[in-house]
Amino acid sequence: MPAAWAYFDTSVLVKRYVKEAGSGRATALLRRYRFLSSAIAPVEATSAFRRRSATGGLTQRDLTAILARMRRDRAYWELVEVSGLVLDRAEELIRGTGLGTLDAIHVASALIFQGASGMSIPFVTADAEQREAAGQVNLDVVWIAGERSAGSGSVGPKGMR
Repeated sequence: MPAAWAYFDTSVLVKRYVKEAGSGRATALLRRYRFLSSAIAPVEATSAFRRRSATGGLTQRDLTAILARMRRDRAYWELVEVSGLVLDRAEELIRGTGLGTLDAIHVASALIFQGASGMSIPFVTADAEQREAAGQVNLDVVWIAGERSAGSGSVGPKGMR
């Protein structure tokens, strides 16, 4: 029987590839559950890694290795399309919670997946604002303590599994 699904936002995905606060817990959860996220997650993660490289937080060699590994891992990910339905729900979330655009798309994607599948799944995040908003809409939030966003924190490449 395949592992249960969990929704992972980009703040947790980044912890899969770089060492920072919460990386150990994130990796354990990523191994325990099947990976579900928004189609924006790989784009958002790539942007975070490129910003870290530009500011000296990652070497070019590390960046290249992380991006290659992420491309290989994508074969195992299920990504929720950023449809009109997701965008409509994200707009509602922004009006009701004040979430930023990408955070709202993540929360909306999890809600749309749950509604379409009939499954209640964990929503795993390391983003405090997203955690609060996800709780307000009754998602089953799993909190990974650590930095605020995908683009912050100390980094170093993580060892290959």
